[in-house]
Amino acid sequence: MTTKDINAVIIAINEFAQGSLLPYTVLDATHINAAYPEQKLEIRGGGYGSDAAAHPTNANQFYALTDRGPNADFDGVAGKGKQFLVPNYTPSIGLFELQADGKIIKVKELLLKDRQGNPISGLPNPKALGGTNEVPYDIDGQPMTVNPNLPFDAVTNPIKTDINGLDPEGLAALTDGSFWVSDEYGPHLVHYDANGVEIARINAFASDERNNVIINGKQILLPPEFTKRRANRGMEALTMTPDQTTLVGIMESSMDNPDKSGRLSSLVRMVTINLVSGQIAQYLYRLDKAEHVTSGIVAVSSHEFYLIEHDRKFPLQDKSAQKLIYKIDIAQATDIETILDNKTIKQDDRLGLTINGQTLEQLIAVDEKNWQMLEEINIIPVKKTLVVDVLATLDYPHDKLEGLWLRQDGSLGLLNDDDFAMTDSEVINPKSTVEQKYFDKDKTIEDANRLYIVMPTE
Repeated sequence: MTTKDINAVIIAINEFAQGSLLPYTVLDATHINAAYPEQKLEIRGGGYGSDAAAHPTNANQFYALTDRGPNADFDGVAGKGKQFLVPNYTPSIGLFELQADGKIIKVKELLLKDRQGNPISGLPNPKALGGTNEVPYDIDGQPMTVNPNLPFDAVTNPIKTDINGLDPEGLAALTDGSFWVSDEYGPHLVHYDANGVEIARINAFASDERNNVIINGKQILLPPEFTKRRANRGMEALTMTPDQTTLVGIMESSMDNPDKSGRLSSLVRMVTINLVSGQIAQYLYRLDKAEHVTSGIVAVSSHEFYLIEHDRKFPLQDKSAQKLIYKIDIAQATDIETILDNKTIKQDDRLGLTINGQTLEQLIAVDEKNWQMLEEINIIPVKKTLVVDVLATLDYPHDKLEGLWLRQDGSLGLLNDDDFAMTDSEVINPKSTVEQKYFDKDKTIEDANRLYIVMPTE
């Protein structure tokens, strides 16, 4: 701990200008802005909103995470996918500092790198490691292929994937200066050193040789059902318990378990991995509505956490929008990894716990009342208590509340995911000539990552 860290006086909420802007650069300004045709669309090199984490010692510093880079939905010759507008983009972790005058500065940036020290990309993984046919397209609307100099051919020149590609969403900053990051592709949990170089990995794919966390002679893997994640709905949030022993992650929403019927479920899976004992536990979280998502988690203790749940709506465009922060407690919740087989309950080696042959997602999708049935057989979800209704507390105009910074005074810093200041595209005649429209993501305010601070009620 440095002298500066010891003497740092935390900036109080009443001294802070809500919605303070995080700094950004302009990555690209060549596309027509469909919202304002007389202007060019700025694709901003901010993007630090996928998650946030406190600096271990400095009260006014926080880390923030980007996702895979500027992209837009695209339907082209190889099917539905994503158009990568900056294909060589490298996801990164930024360190930011809140100044006494309310401004925020970027202290440094860590590019995420593979084990050889090479910057990674945000391109999708191979199917064997979680890829879900998320076809990458280039700026011209052509499929990104193994040989970029030849036209796409499913056999001779297939779609390019990246075994090290990540779509980062969850961030845990450790006291030793290293980081754990969770993503939406595998999902993968990747441990990076203080320089951003990968040093360890945990996912659900036993064949992946990069899974190198061995505890008491046992290889640590995510439960196999986590491979059933939906595209763009992977492990959205990650934290580390205060004693630095246990990773805690939660999926963004229900999974395709065993198939897309699971998407109608309000059931979300939460996993804890004790990096000392190797014990893995899994808990169930109940969304207020199946359409909601979780998007940020931070540990208060070994069993209590703050968690973001929201609906992805713009509040100024839809008055029904909800942005909520719950305090959740797993102390009395059921670890479903410990449930033994009986006549009706089975631990399936692909689907996880099943009841009468149905997955938990299927049960809840069929009837929300099946939550009560689960409790009757002693499968108890995590306890949740609302501690902040963000829209009732703040003038908050954004759609994606994703970053959660637990400050030393108990307040919570909130970050929005600005998607690099652009939204999904409109595609016109995508099978032939590419004619693409890009929009400002949020027309209500200058769009970029912004910081807000709230005090939870207990």
